[in-house]
This record gives sequence, C-alpha cells and structure tokens, in this order.
Amino acid sequence: MSVDGLIRPESDVAERLLHHYRSHARALPWRSPPGGPLPDPYRVWLSEIMLQQTTVAAVIPYFETFTRRWPTVGALAGADEAELMAAWAGLGYYARARNLLACARVVVNKYEGRFPGTEDGLRALPGIGAYTAAAIAAIAFGRRAVVVDGNVERVVSRLFAVEEALPGAKGKLRDLADGITPDEQAGDFAQAMMDLGATICAPRNPACAICPLMENCAVRRSGDPARFPVKAAKKARPERAGTAWWIEADGHVWLVRRPGKGLLGGMMALPTGDWREGDGADTPPLPGHWRKMGAVRHVFTHFALDLSVEALVLPTRPQLAGEGQWWRIDDLDRAGLPTLFARAALLVTASEDQARSAA
Repeated sequence: MSVDGLIRPESDVAERLLHHYRSHARALPWRSPPGGPLPDPYRVWLSEIMLQQTTVAAVIPYFETFTRRWPTVGALAGADEAELMAAWAGLGYYARARNLLACARVVVNKYEGRFPGTEDGLRALPGIGAYTAAAIAAIAFGRRAVVVDGNVERVVSRLFAVEEALPGAKGKLRDLADGITPDEQAGDFAQAMMDLGATICAPRNPACAICPLMENCAVRRSGDPARFPVKAAKKARPERAGTAWWIEADGHVWLVRRPGKGLLGGMMALPTGDWREGDGADTPPLPGHWRKMGAVRHVFTHFALDLSVEALVLPTRPQLAGEGQWWRIDDLDRAGLPTLFARAALLVTASEDQARSAA
C-alpha cells in the first residue's frame, strides 16, 4: 500500500535498514559486527553511559582507557572514586561518573557481577533510564526493545513527517518507532537507526540520495527535510558569574574537592565563590595581592557561566581550611580537573609562562 506514491513507512523499514547495516555498520569498540554474537553487557552499558550528551568521537578514547584500566564490571566496582572521577575528567556531566561507580557496585553486590537482562531490571540500577535500559536490553541481550535517542527521533520524525514539535512529540515518536522495530535483531536495528541518523539522516544537509529508506520517507520530496524534527522555541539560558582563586606556593597550587552532590560533584577544582545571577562580589579566601588573570566562559545545561580567575602567589604553603590538597603545578594534568577548571588553570599558567619568556 502506498501514500502519495510512497511506500508506507512501516512496511519494510526494518528489512531495508538491516540489509544496509550489514554492509555499512560503523566499527565501534563496544560493538559486535552485524549478525555476530551479542557483545559484553559491561561494554555496552559503559558506552551508553559515556555517550549520553557526548559524541562518539569524544567517547572512543575514554572508553578505550576505561576498559584497559577496568576491563570488567568487577574491576570498576573496586575503583577508587577519586581515581575514577579523574579518569572521567573532560567528558562532562559528572553525575554520570558517580552513577557509573554506584551501578557497578550494585551489579557486583546484588547480581554477582551480571547485569539484569530485562528493561525493568536494568532501570532499577543507578544512572540507567528508559533509553539506556532499552539500548542495553536490545544490543547486549537481544531483546525486542524500542530504542529512541536523538538520532532515532530525527529519523522517525522525517520518515513520518511529524509536525508536532519536540519535546512534546517524544511520546508520538516512540510509538512510531515501536511500529517499525522488528521482533528479531532488535539490537542491530537499534544500532542501524543510530548510524543512519549519525551519518546519513544528519541534522543539516541530510544525504537523502543515498539513504536506504528514501522510498519510505514521507518528507524526502518536501525539499526541506532539515526542518524535521520540529522543535519548540528555546528559552533564553540564564547567565551566572563567579570567581575562581588560584593560590600558589612553592610550585604547588591549592585544589579542593567539590561536594559529592551538585555540579562537578566529587571533582578536584580551584576554590570558587558562589555562582550567581546579577551583581555581586566574592570575598577571596585569603588576604593578599590578588591579580586578575581574565575569565573563562562555560555553558552548562541550564545556565552559562562567566568565571573570573584571580591569582595569589605566596612564599610558603599556608594551612588552609576545607577538604583539599597542594598539587604540583608541573603535574596538574594528572589532577583530573573538569574542563572549566582546566581552562581556568591554563589561563594562569600560560600567563606565567609568557611572563618568564618575556623576562
């Protein structure tokens, strides 16, 4: 049956897409080849957690480092939290790393090191939501599950020309994805949909002419497939400001560990004041001749931050309050600073290097 000369989208999507996937699947370190044995659930879970809000290209080196260092869920469960957080530094969304450790320990202590094989069982684990549970169930356990990430939403919205705007359309898009998900090879199908969205059905300039689903797609003749998925207007992101303090003495800098809960929780960082909206001033943690080094800008999910950086150099290391430690500046790259504070530190060290060169 056809609609406006097009094959109904649900009629043979799975067959066409799986055929394409067998020849064009991306080779990724957490995957098994199409039609091959099911991959290790630990590797699938680790990759899915890392890939949340993060690109494949950024994740691959982290994934390879993690699996060399902690090759099994049991090894990860025994990791030191500070060591794990340092290894995660730069990936962002640091609550994922804390949940990673919590989840590994539950799997080891409650499930004897074996991940549950159902969506319900997986969703009961720390840090695993509906999408991640479906992805692990389908890819690692071969169960039929409806796997819908941003790439899949884009593909489905175009296949069916869904005019309803996101995020309100999420339920409808999931239902439509359910209608084209096969009973067999659900894991390969899920990964094929992800690959299609990442490589062909791209956000801008989709390569419709080489798409294996071009005969199924309801918008391919519209001349404007990039209009889909339709998105609601974004609200303005709030602006905040704060100060970070670089306290240096004897070739060391004072680093603190941020509270376990909240932004960048559990990470090593420079001391800071409050991050506030509107006017205000922070009081430095020590009296002295503080130098203004500039500022770094960082965009979080819910707000943008302008962080001023001020530096103080002391002749000797004082006793400072709070949980922290003096860290060798020459070894700062091993501290696992999150991107925001790594950039703040670079602002200071680059300035000092420039001053030494000028002298």
